[in-house]
Amino acid sequence: MPNSSSVSEFLLLAFADKRELQLLHFGLFLGIYLAALLGNGLILTAVACDHRLHTPMYFFLLNLALLDLGCISTTLPKAMANSLWHTRAISYQGCAAQVFFSVFLFGAEYSLLTAMAYDRYVAICKSLHYGSLLGTRAYAKMAAAAWGSGFLDAVLHMANTFSLPLCQGNAVDQFFCEIPQILKLSCSESWLREIVLLVVSLCLAFACFVFISFSYVQIFRAVLRMPSKQGRHKAFSMCLPHLAVVSLFISTVIVAYLPTSISSPSLSLVVSFLYSVVPPAVNPLIYSMRNQELKEALWKLFGHMLLWHQ
Repeated sequence: MPNSSSVSEFLLLAFADKRELQLLHFGLFLGIYLAALLGNGLILTAVACDHRLHTPMYFFLLNLALLDLGCISTTLPKAMANSLWHTRAISYQGCAAQVFFSVFLFGAEYSLLTAMAYDRYVAICKSLHYGSLLGTRAYAKMAAAAWGSGFLDAVLHMANTFSLPLCQGNAVDQFFCEIPQILKLSCSESWLREIVLLVVSLCLAFACFVFISFSYVQIFRAVLRMPSKQGRHKAFSMCLPHLAVVSLFISTVIVAYLPTSISSPSLSLVVSFLYSVVPPAVNPLIYSMRNQELKEALWKLFGHMLLWHQ
């Protein structure tokens, strides 16, 4: 039986078989990818260039934009190339890289969203102690912990997954390489080790979810006790974009791994596209809609760009 060392490439699941639909998908993917690059790039530039945005909240937002750029760049360019060149192939090394970076970046993003929930909790519920609880070192360490936890998780999963012998072919039932699909190709009982790792990761993810939920329960209790309507509005404007991003991220991942989606490749394909591609493209819009400071920074950035071109 062939093992993983004899597999030189994998075959990804195509969105369509007809050439016209493949080109249509390429155009759609290209539009979404450019929108994600533009939106996240503008947030990165605005936060980096405007000194008024050099605060913990916007520092976390800058990191989120970086992670979103990485997430969508891990999966979508290969899908676009396959649609354009009418192929399904991805090299063994390319598949391993997709698994590594998808686990790394999605794990780091979820950890960062947890840290952002804590930032909002401290800002609203412990506002008098915000400076002491979240100084420069504190939020830098939190961001580093988010990136580091994602990296460690990715190293463990990739090393364990690609050490398994593969004897069930090389066809991956997904438009990018992900661990559950690679495990289906294994013919060794050692895949149980990866299942244990996945269970541990899910337990940690659930712990983060509980922490985020608890933080927002405390936040909403504090906001509802505020006597000032303006204060409540400001607090909700600070929290709702983050809550929307977290809800979008968690809900699409949960739906992607429901038993119904696993048994239906076409539904799994669509939902996986939603959780891996849509949030990185939509997050900049969510954060800029109700954030007056970010809007002002973006308009200022546009003004400087116009003056520079003149």
